[in-house]
Amino acid sequence: MQFGIFTVGDVTTDPTTGRTPTEHERIKNTVAIALKAEEVGLDVFATGEHHNPPFVPSSPTTLLGHIAARTENLVLSTSTTLITTNDPVKIAEDYATLQHLADGRVDLMMGRGNTGPVYPWFGQDIRQGIPLAIENYALLHKLWREDVVDWEGKFRTALQGFTSTPRPLDDVPPFVWHGSIRSPEIAEQAAYYGDGFFANHIFWPKQHTEKMVGLYRRRYAHYGHGTPEQAIVGLGGQVFMRRNSQDAVREFRPYFDNAPVYGHGPSLEDFSRETPLTVGSPQQVIERTLSFRDYVGDYQRQLFLIDHAGLPLKTVLEQLDILGEEVVPVLRKEFASLRPAGVPETAPLHPAVRKNTDGHHDTGTDGHHHTGAQVRNQEV
Repeated sequence: MQFGIFTVGDVTTDPTTGRTPTEHERIKNTVAIALKAEEVGLDVFATGEHHNPPFVPSSPTTLLGHIAARTENLVLSTSTTLITTNDPVKIAEDYATLQHLADGRVDLMMGRGNTGPVYPWFGQDIRQGIPLAIENYALLHKLWREDVVDWEGKFRTALQGFTSTPRPLDDVPPFVWHGSIRSPEIAEQAAYYGDGFFANHIFWPKQHTEKMVGLYRRRYAHYGHGTPEQAIVGLGGQVFMRRNSQDAVREFRPYFDNAPVYGHGPSLEDFSRETPLTVGSPQQVIERTLSFRDYVGDYQRQLFLIDHAGLPLKTVLEQLDILGEEVVPVLRKEFASLRPAGVPETAPLHPAVRKNTDGHHDTGTDGHHHTGAQVRNQEV
């Protein structure tokens, strides 16, 4: 199973000191956090994509390209690549280039974004969010698998005899996740292509996550990619840890109360009870994370959000030490012992990465997990 972290890249005032980091500091600190993730033995670092304050990751491939040059093992991913407002041609080019630079250590997560004004900034209409996501990904999927593409759709200029360059590394496209908080259409899209489905798993109760993942698993099997249990599932999560749970709650409370995403809303206790947010001891995080399997089944990737809401770099690095030393080793062992034979251990890796790892999982020649019909190369 893959464990890692994802960042939303917010620039937030530390409520305990009143200090706001500069954009330069936040970007540099994000790199330091990624390097620390590799140092402590995590598998994945993922960044969001935002084009509005108070966020800084407007150019994920630039950030990840720099991190690729300074790491050896991390899988570099996104926690959102805006499939709605980015041109699919540019996504195809940018992430294929990144894939070459990182020697295959790249996958990405498609998402629609949750900031309304971004759509008109890039010439789109938020009311068309789902159709944009479906059509744009159909084109991206085609661009990475066909050398010469003819295309006509509703939302962009037609293509005739177009070749996206560079081609994917060794003709194996990056593995794609489709991320969603609440849209069953996105779970359906992931299932249709045999791609991964990433449930944000941060803001909603477990019953909602269970429903979304269950839909994806059933439809994955319906399209002939394998059994429901073999579908590729990822989960988000939020944690804050100290050796003593009371210390964790006391330290994290001002950050929670003032966070730009959920601050000034439910109490920390209510939010922790109703969502997967876990603030406490390492053992509490282990137990809570293991409980996710009870309602989503065996899954392949767990990403934690640990660097938001104004938390200082020193604190984030301490959180990574705890994750790497005390939490993830136990989770790896426990999840592995519970996983039935035939269920993939991790998300698919590029062949160039697989040959340098100890993990073993069933992948097709295009780097995707296949046990039934091949992924259809056509529009949803």
